[in-house]
Amino acid sequence: MRHNFKNLKIWILAMEITNDIYKLTATFPKSETYSLVSQMNRCSVSMPSNIAEGSNRGNKHFQHYLNISLGSSFELQTQLLIAFQNDYLSKIKTEEIENKIIEFQKMTTGFINKLDNNLSS
Repeated sequence: MRHNFKNLKIWILAMEITNDIYKLTATFPKSETYSLVSQMNRCSVSMPSNIAEGSNRGNKHFQHYLNISLGSSFELQTQLLIAFQNDYLSKIKTEEIENKIIEFQKMTTGFINKLDNNLSS
């Protein structure tokens, strides 16, 4: 079964998170350009990119790409908390983005489970 990634709620949310991260990291100190900024931007881009890449594959392979996307979201969540610890972000902004990431993680896990159930049937 193939999926149109542009219609998937997880892809739409991942794109929103990516946009948020790019706006946030643009405010980070220049000294972070090649470290935390680069890492956070790459993780956020990985989330919707892996969903899109896997969407044209069978469900078993799609699950693999969804798991990679999910892993990137946990990596991004950690980096977001590091940015907060270094006072690059306010508590409110950190919680706002972290809540979106957690929502993405829940939705993606649910979607992976749904695909898994379809494979078992």
